[in-house]
Amino acid sequence: VALKRMLNFNVPPVKNSTGEPVWKVLIYDRFGQDIISPLLSVKELRDMGITLHLLLHSDRDAIPDVPAVYFVMPTEENIDRMCQDLRNQLYESYYLNFISAISRSKLEDIANAAIGANAVTQVAKVFDQYLNFITLEDDMFVLCNQNKELVSYRAINRPDVTDTEMETIMDTIVDSLFCFFVTLGAIPIIRCSRGTAAEMVAVKLDKKLRENLRDARNSLFTGDTLGAGQFSFQRPLLVLVDRNIDLATPLHHTWTYQALVHDVLDFHLNRVNLEESAGTESTPSGARPKKKNKKSYDLTISDKFWQKHKGSPFPEVAESVQQELESYRAQEDEVKRLKSIMGIEGEDEGAISMLSDNTAKLTSAVSSLPELLEKKRLIDLHTNVATAVLEHIKSRKLDVYFEYEEKIMSKSTLDKSLLDMISDPDAGTPEDKMRLFLIYYISSAQAPSEIDLEQYKKALMDAGCNLAPLSYIKQWK
Repeated sequence: VALKRMLNFNVPPVKNSTGEPVWKVLIYDRFGQDIISPLLSVKELRDMGITLHLLLHSDRDAIPDVPAVYFVMPTEENIDRMCQDLRNQLYESYYLNFISAISRSKLEDIANAAIGANAVTQVAKVFDQYLNFITLEDDMFVLCNQNKELVSYRAINRPDVTDTEMETIMDTIVDSLFCFFVTLGAIPIIRCSRGTAAEMVAVKLDKKLRENLRDARNSLFTGDTLGAGQFSFQRPLLVLVDRNIDLATPLHHTWTYQALVHDVLDFHLNRVNLEESAGTESTPSGARPKKKNKKSYDLTISDKFWQKHKGSPFPEVAESVQQELESYRAQEDEVKRLKSIMGIEGEDEGAISMLSDNTAKLTSAVSSLPELLEKKRLIDLHTNVATAVLEHIKSRKLDVYFEYEEKIMSKSTLDKSLLDMISDPDAGTPEDKMRLFLIYYISSAQAPSEIDLEQYKKALMDAGCNLAPLSYIKQWK
């Protein structure tokens, strides 16, 4: 809603207006692109009047009679480039939207550039959007995708992290959380574990919220913003937890559809990228091997199958794809059958009575064609994705890993020794083996004895594992 409002020049879109949208250009940086792409498709952007969407730092031509909506982070390079656009008089008017709040000094830089370029009248609006977070689903969001290694478990837990780096990481996290609550229009009750990074974030966020509320006139949570009127006593609970509380879960091999796609395929911001294996037909000797085709699919809210099955165990998903395919084929055969009946010359009575009956059926069949085609597209998509996942499961024995790790984590008896799993050359990649052993190490009540540990280490090294994670976890434990 906040994005649509922004693209409509910061006025809430009117529901029943039949008029054409105003044609405009959207200019974003990589951060803006990541925020928009999981939420709005190109078609939706076009419906809102966006004819072109371009990256801020690409070479852009002047389009002097079109308004431009900018959606960027307030960084030095971005501000410089915007000032350059003003000087070059690229567009008719400029709507400047910043993903998180812009500082006073940078605003002044833009103002100076506008005066210098004699373009003050063309800068129509400047807005802080407070949208510095990426929404992947109705109730799930992530903080960043660009330079995500800067805000990660590793960044916070590195032994050589300096205080200034730590401050920067904390500020980035706090800024995103603050943006989220501004967009939600609610002030949370914050709970956190003590003495951890979570506490640092909580203290900073608390301070930022309080400072904003102190100035009643400029507060983001009152007045006529998006969230106004929702300012109530029903406050959401924000629980901040440190990852160290539970390190085994992110290492665990999973068994549900969405988690498997995330684990074994290249899946970012709701888009999965697959390499199609080249066809099995033999290539003539001396010919160049076929190039692998890359395909990418969006797994979004509008994909009914994904919504229904993303939390299901993988075997159920495979069955459901099969059922969908069968019901699709039945519908397709029905359309074909009706077409063949329509070709009958109307001589005998029976055919004519059948015809009038079938005309109605055919009309309904034809009207359901777009729906059929969409169904076909989804079936193909999930057949391809599920097949790719299945190849990984088979080649790496992921089902065995999943069951074995479940037993370790629930402390039930193991039917096969861990050493056998690690030294089995057919079971999984070195990384899979390392993950399995780390889960065992984290979950066990007492650490294995030195003699056992040496044995495991040797097996892991023979399997080609990098032992650095183990020494980290050992120290951590």
